[in-house]
Amino acid sequence: MGLLLPVVLCALAAFCRATSPPLPPSHFWPLLSHGCNESGVLELAGLALQDINRDRKDGYVLSLNRVSDVREDRQGNLGSLYYFTLDVLETGCHVLSKKSWKDCGVRHLHQSVYGKCKALFYVNRPERVLYVPAYNCTLRPAYRRRIQMMCPDCPFPISVSDPKVLETATETLAKYNSESTSKQYSVFQVTQASTQWVVGPAYFVEYLIKESPCTQHKDGNCALQPPDSLPVGLCRGSRTETRLEKFVRVNCEFFEPQVPTPGEENPAAKQGPADLPMVKESQQRNIAPTNSPSKAMPKGSVQYLPKLDDEMMPEDAQGNIPVEAFPVQLDLTTNPQGESLDVSFLFLHPMEEKLVVLPFPKKEQRSAECPGPAQQPNPLILPP
Repeated sequence: MGLLLPVVLCALAAFCRATSPPLPPSHFWPLLSHGCNESGVLELAGLALQDINRDRKDGYVLSLNRVSDVREDRQGNLGSLYYFTLDVLETGCHVLSKKSWKDCGVRHLHQSVYGKCKALFYVNRPERVLYVPAYNCTLRPAYRRRIQMMCPDCPFPISVSDPKVLETATETLAKYNSESTSKQYSVFQVTQASTQWVVGPAYFVEYLIKESPCTQHKDGNCALQPPDSLPVGLCRGSRTETRLEKFVRVNCEFFEPQVPTPGEENPAAKQGPADLPMVKESQQRNIAPTNSPSKAMPKGSVQYLPKLDDEMMPEDAQGNIPVEAFPVQLDLTTNPQGESLDVSFLFLHPMEEKLVVLPFPKKEQRSAECPGPAQQPNPLILPP
């Protein structure tokens, strides 16, 4: 009997480990506030933004301008759930390039698009897990009137559907195709456009391209491109007209193949710090059951606000611009006690693991050391 008792106790312990409810949620204690310029905070914020960019399928890579707010909710053995508010700037890299935001330069002031992202970032160091369950970003072009007052000769944005823009995209790509020795390309989508008076009207465009089934040396009709064909690169072109001649320039950058070679390691897994590597996206997707909506929830979205104009932002007598509304909502729950979020798919063991997600904390309660210093401190590109 004495020999059986340890065996029974071990069995009971294993049973309790498998079926016991999760630890009491950490919201009985206040969220921990951190300084927004702490090295550990900046590292985690950069990784969270990297995950946001990797999740997106449209638009340009966002770079970190500053950390505006950060809170930590420690959840026992499960690790920590961070609530980040990040001020971001649009770069010149398209998200389909899969480049790290650190390898992308921000746009010139007259082209600037700035904004704010709120994100949940889950960190479990012993299990080597870094994961963004949800995010939401709001972006807006910089206030053009102020920029034109500072730089009246700078190019100013125009609609991507302007006929001159479409002509410029078509003509610049035709120049590229004429110089190509093999593949030919067609315009997939115009993503940026601006104009400027130089020695005549000048138009500047950025556009995604896809492969054309035709080559430069083929004659006759070509097979139609499949309707679901994906963009393969981003081109930047310009056309300047004078009374006597026209100048056309173009440069194209091609994306890496979207599907990794069999047996090749996912490069996304290498972009975390050496002591806390990222969990591979492929691992996360393979482990996640496909029949559970809560385990395959959409991560988030990016909204674009319209450009500011004089009617929206009337200046006062001193020429000051009132603070504009910059809504960014990320409330997975309004329950002050929090709601559970299943993250079992992030782990290799079969046990159920659930985080407690609280309403996103208010700005008024942030640390006195927030927001942190901005990489680009111009007030025209800092959200309120």
